[in-house]
Amino acid sequence: MDARINYFGNALAGKVMRHLNSAGAIVAPALPVATQELVKIRASQINGCGFCTDMHAKEATAAGETQVRLNLVAAWREATVFSDAERAALELTEQGTRLADNPAGVTDEAWAGAAKFYDEDQLAALISLIALINAYNRINVINRQPAGDYQVGMFG
Repeated sequence: MDARINYFGNALAGKVMRHLNSAGAIVAPALPVATQELVKIRASQINGCGFCTDMHAKEATAAGETQVRLNLVAAWREATVFSDAERAALELTEQGTRLADNPAGVTDEAWAGAAKFYDEDQLAALISLIALINAYNRINVINRQPAGDYQVGMFG
């Protein structure tokens, strides 16, 4: 499969990506790296974004994530390897990614669950991270960006 356009070589797309990446850099210090990668992987799985799933699984591995946890991200509810805080972040991620599945959006229960473990800045970071990964997913899915060739750190 080939991408529809060379998104990574397009000047306009490059400007968009720099802004998204800048927003991501603001969010990064507020949350544990493991939580960030789990959120990115789960949203990418839901959205069917192979490129982002590949990228963030590799980045998580490079950051020390275990293969067992990576294998179980899609089944996090049944897995015993995630902390309660990670579970709350994953629930918020799923509900924030699947907005069309619930006319009320994210439930009060999911929000309260996250608020038990994350302070206001961290919640702002989680909201922003979920929004950002969904934006990246949509760009790559619309463009049919192929998965599998990502190298850790290739975007700096």
